[in-house]
Amino acid sequence: MAVLTRRGIVVLFAACLACLMFGLEISSVPAVLPTLEDVLHADFSQLQWVMNAYTIAVTTVLMAIGTIADRYGRKRVFLVSIAAFGLTSLICGLEDDVSTLIVARFLQGLSGGAMLICQLAVLSHEFRDGRERAVAWGWWGVVFGIGLGFGPIVGGMIVAASSWEWVFLIHVPAAIVAFVLALTGVHESKDPQAGRLDLAGILTLSPSVFCLVFYITQGPDLGFASPAALAILGVSIASLVAFLVAEGISKRPMFDFSVFRIRPFSGAIVGSAAMNLSYWPFMIYLPIWFHAGLGYDSVSTGLALLAYTLPTLAMPPLAERLSLRYQPGIVIPAGLAIIGAGFIAMKFGSAAARPDWLTMLPGCLIAGIGLGITNTPVTNTTTGSVSSDRAGMASGIDMSARMVSLALNIAIMGFILASGVLAHLSQALPDLDAAQLHVASNGIAAGNPISGVPDAVAHDALREGFGRVMLYGGVGVWIMAAVSFMIFSARPLRRAEAKRSD
Repeated sequence: MAVLTRRGIVVLFAACLACLMFGLEISSVPAVLPTLEDVLHADFSQLQWVMNAYTIAVTTVLMAIGTIADRYGRKRVFLVSIAAFGLTSLICGLEDDVSTLIVARFLQGLSGGAMLICQLAVLSHEFRDGRERAVAWGWWGVVFGIGLGFGPIVGGMIVAASSWEWVFLIHVPAAIVAFVLALTGVHESKDPQAGRLDLAGILTLSPSVFCLVFYITQGPDLGFASPAALAILGVSIASLVAFLVAEGISKRPMFDFSVFRIRPFSGAIVGSAAMNLSYWPFMIYLPIWFHAGLGYDSVSTGLALLAYTLPTLAMPPLAERLSLRYQPGIVIPAGLAIIGAGFIAMKFGSAAARPDWLTMLPGCLIAGIGLGITNTPVTNTTTGSVSSDRAGMASGIDMSARMVSLALNIAIMGFILASGVLAHLSQALPDLDAAQLHVASNGIAAGNPISGVPDAVAHDALREGFGRVMLYGGVGVWIMAAVSFMIFSARPLRRAEAKRSD
């Protein structure tokens, strides 16, 4: 970090500590869910809500906070969000009732989403020189990868060494340090042209996102075609229509659709969504395959996951240098294509006669390398391709694409996994009725042994389900890579040509 000033290092440390806390709260909590089931007597649905409440809250607040930060000051909102995250983490760690914990997790997600958006806007404003910008975003990408990639290992270690409460309480001292660093290092910045707050946009977009994510995540339990689920989907659609109308008539909309005319911005946004269509949601399910599919214990599973996560830490600095040399329009689609290749390699590895960590190793490494190449250039491009006074709005769109894609594809991958298991069980155990098959498929997909189902059948069913998930991740991210490349490569229409066509 020799190219950064002393104050720049302080700002970078504040932002990196904030993103580390944010990522850990997504990926470390799954490690404590079995403990919560025993200690708080939580059922499977409540355990799902402990995870989903955080993600749904993040997606709900992203765009609103982006425009609020542009209007009232990014440093000010950043400080408030850090303090709120520390407070809600304290509440989560002190709870002894699972229903209250779910509410606290939702509040933690709101503050975490605000903290994430503000750190991106702060970094974009503080580091404008090409070289120092590359260094800052490179380190931010490494730390963000640590938070998301090492969360399961960190959570497991905390539970083994202490108790589940410290998965949340550890963020209290971290939030205090981040607050002090941000208070002393970050310069205040605003959008000088920001006028009255776009309350209509905030009040219409937030329920639209919330209801859509709720419909996807809870649809399997409610029934996607049930009256309750359709009513929720209807509210989401109605809120989206109201949002589009509100933004169309607003003089200073929080969601400026004109930025999508900027090809680098649009191409990078596709990359944001693509990473969370494949790599990050699979991070939640891959431990199930290592544990239940390959028979590894918790420690071995955590070590095996390093092949998936370590490349994401090593590649961001190289990715930034590649972006400066070859342009993001080449690097981002190439990184996405590499992720897809990794997923296909993992599919072949899981289909080996005797699958183990060695057969999975090439695919895990390739997917991690692709993510490491893609992640930081995507963020740098979305914030760097718009004017600095709209950095909060750009960061909001970027992270909205990521978090909405993450929430949707956690549910989609889970559905594909359970469907693949169910399809195999239906053929292997024709004597079981539909209700028994449904219960067995959900249990096996979660990695639990099911009485009445032979171990060999359960293993083959789990392999079938994971094969379908890996195929979905690989093909899906390849399609998104092609779309991103076409957007980056599209030629803008020259004014002269436009006039002649008129």
